[in-house]
Amino acid sequence: MILIDAGPLVALINADDRHHAACREALKAIREPLGSVWPAVTEAMYLLGFSLAAQEALWELLATEVTLLPLGRDDFARMRELMKKYRDLPMDLADAALVRVAEREKLRTIFTIDRKDFSVYRPHRLGRFTLLP
Repeated sequence: MILIDAGPLVALINADDRHHAACREALKAIREPLGSVWPAVTEAMYLLGFSLAAQEALWELLATEVTLLPLGRDDFARMRELMKKYRDLPMDLADAALVRVAEREKLRTIFTIDRKDFSVYRPHRLGRFTLLP
């Protein structure tokens, strides 16, 4: 499974996004299933708030192509720890949730346009992320 961040969710839907073409090309090459977390989806839904049609497209993407991975109480302490560790970036809730799920599920690939932050994050026992696109 490949984790997908809010940025590509928005870029795939919004043709005016400067990352739209790169994200569309990257999606064509991905053969693994995509997974995400509620905080990243919430962020994407907010960023697509300029258009009901864009938000509907995100709902459709979630219904057909993106699996939402659960976050539970066992994950919260680690997310909090991560946000403290990377406070100088700062790390937001969506990124903390993605990193935590990556650690828990042993996933090393993230589909994100946030190369600056995800190139710094080091999920426990996984090393560096592989970033797409």
